[in-house]
Amino acid sequence: MGRRKRSHSAAFKAKVAVEAIRGVMTPAEMASKFEIHPTQIARWRKQALEVIPDAFAGSRKRNEGEGESREEVLFAEIGRLKMEVDWLKKKSALLGD
Repeated sequence: MGRRKRSHSAAFKAKVAVEAIRGVMTPAEMASKFEIHPTQIARWRKQALEVIPDAFAGSRKRNEGEGESREEVLFAEIGRLKMEVDWLKKKSALLGD
């Protein structure tokens, strides 16, 4: 009979990934301890390492966005640039194209 696919909680996956990142045990030792294939452990480790930078960037982004949202800043810039274009068009018309 084939093996039944097991479902693991996010907390369990995080625990295994942290252990893999720490590198105290070999992949074979971890596989035996957690009863998971070494390939799966490597996959969870890779996933964890990919998302860790986002965890730290998120708090910085929230702090920067407390004043105005990025969208509000961009709309303000568009409005300022439109006014400048209109002013330049008027001035060029006065100079006699």
